[in-house]
Amino acid sequence: MNRNDVTEKIITTKVSKGLKWEEIAKKVGQSKEWTTALCLGQMTATPAQAKALGKIFGLTVEEQKWLQVVPYKGSLETAVPTDPLIYRWYEIVSVYGTTIKELIHEEFGDGIMSAIDFSMDIQREKDPKGDRVHVVLSGKFLPYKTY
Repeated sequence: MNRNDVTEKIITTKVSKGLKWEEIAKKVGQSKEWTTALCLGQMTATPAQAKALGKIFGLTVEEQKWLQVVPYKGSLETAVPTDPLIYRWYEIVSVYGTTIKELIHEEFGDGIMSAIDFSMDIQREKDPKGDRVHVVLSGKFLPYKTY
């Protein structure tokens, strides 16, 4: 048994029960974005969160403990993603990454946007020309220090 086995069990159970990430997140008490990352093996659960997921997905005590282990982050199997949706994000960073970097540096100075002190919100945006995916990424700015 390992973290990947637990992730597979969660996904299998989610599909078989017809669950939605948003309803799972409400039971866990976190955002749908963070809860999805947790269930896909990218975050660490508290004991209470692991227990809530245990009830939802029928996880054993051992499986719940795996959810509380700090995971190896980064889930892509290849350097360049092959899944079309994930590849579009790769393309966005490839095309607009230097622009994002330049504008952040111009506004904040020399530093980075944290992916640790971070939040994300994904919503459907109705549009008569075809619905849009509205994504908001919010990360704390961390300036480089001099020493």
